[in-house]
Amino acid sequence: MENSAKLLEDSLLVIWNDRNAEKRLEAMQTIYATDIAFYETNDGPAIKGYQAINELITALQSKWPLAFQFELNQPSKVNHQVQHISWNLGIPGQTPVASGMDIAIVEDNKIQSLHLFLDAPQK
Repeated sequence: MENSAKLLEDSLLVIWNDRNAEKRLEAMQTIYATDIAFYETNDGPAIKGYQAINELITALQSKWPLAFQFELNQPSKVNHQVQHISWNLGIPGQTPVASGMDIAIVEDNKIQSLHLFLDAPQK
């Protein structure tokens, strides 16, 4: 299972940080299950499949400065098929503009579902 912790780290650092849509799609094939489901909020339906997630990432990145990156707060944690990672988003070395955590369910060495939990904005 130690090797599987890298899946969630790669989801964030390789897929979500990459601004090249074609390279993201290639990376998704090794990290995500074909029928991956991404739950952005509890209020909406899952975003399913490589193409839909890739389009979401492109749309989000278009709103961010080029220097924005996800950074890990600590290494991924694994408990059997469940993985957890906490992160910051922003310009490295500056106060993050967002933080949160991702929870992933892994089956057959690929992320089957990904659940986002955003931290409340700091005042």
